[in-house]
Amino acid sequence: MSIPEGPLVEILSRVPYKSLCRFKCVSKPWFALCFDREILKKSPQSLAGFFLNFGGNICVRNLSGRGPPLVDLNLQFLRENYKRVWLEQCCGGLLLCDCAKSRSLGGGGGGGHDYAVCNPATKEWTVLPHIQFLVQGIVNVGPLIYLGFDAAVPSRFVAFALSAPEAPNHGQVSIYSSETGRWTSVQSKWASGTTVNRHAGYVFLNGAMHLTTFSNSIVTVDAEGKVWREIEMPDDLPTLFTHYSIGQSQGLLYAWRIENVDDYQLYIWVLEDYINGKWALKHTMSVLKLFTRHHKGYSYSYTMFAVHPDCNVIFVTNKQKLIMSYNMDNQKVRVFSTSTQSRFGLPYIPCFAEWPSAG
Repeated sequence: MSIPEGPLVEILSRVPYKSLCRFKCVSKPWFALCFDREILKKSPQSLAGFFLNFGGNICVRNLSGRGPPLVDLNLQFLRENYKRVWLEQCCGGLLLCDCAKSRSLGGGGGGGHDYAVCNPATKEWTVLPHIQFLVQGIVNVGPLIYLGFDAAVPSRFVAFALSAPEAPNHGQVSIYSSETGRWTSVQSKWASGTTVNRHAGYVFLNGAMHLTTFSNSIVTVDAEGKVWREIEMPDDLPTLFTHYSIGQSQGLLYAWRIENVDDYQLYIWVLEDYINGKWALKHTMSVLKLFTRHHKGYSYSYTMFAVHPDCNVIFVTNKQKLIMSYNMDNQKVRVFSTSTQSRFGLPYIPCFAEWPSAG
């Protein structure tokens, strides 16, 4: 008994993308059906792999650790317009890239540079309007830009621009909306002197941008610039080491820290009570023991750079050529990558929903 195409399309649109890829070998009609754009737009997505910047080139590592990428990720549609494309951020299926018309130019989103937001699954892209902040009314300072996108609302994305920490008035904030195509300047309501740690990661969650600070806290602002908040980090954060990173998994905010001394202990917290800012210590482990079981070499520094968005799996690197995945539930370890290009990565989740209008 055959299933009518209408109900079959509805069924397949609820199947995860990776499972659809397995069905494509059944027959040519199945191949065409599994890659129908309408099905892909609705199909639930999960972590497909990681983007990596290496030697000025953008590389991709599948979650399986082998085979070609599930979608075309070489960003050729951008390279046709720019001499150099540097990946800055990845958020919910969209990429923020620093694009230069000349290979000799430095970064910064100006003077021959553009900040472009693109979707590698649909090959749509748009250029953010140039933005600079005035310092003492005279000097233009390039901002720190953060991309915000929620695949549950694929018709829009936002970007947040903060004046650089070295600027005297670094409290300036502007918010870009793809719906208006404009930047809107807002007055920061974070505590005076708040300085964002640009190297500790960021999270767009619950419609708000979450940024780490050098004051042992996370500051947030929503997409309209109306709700400003500061979340204190866990009380049991090791006092000797206050540097930490953040991520999200299963709709919750995560924070982690590795003590790069002795047995290189990893601490992972989850913000179980988002409203009241209550953290819970979720897991601890020795990163050194994890790596020495699978690798005879030694590293002076290890980094956890990602947590799986849908399960309790983390990704850790020795910053040389080894990336390990570790399941916090069953303690299973897998060597994810041994390439010299595998120092860290940006998690990528495909999004096949098209924008209302392409840039």
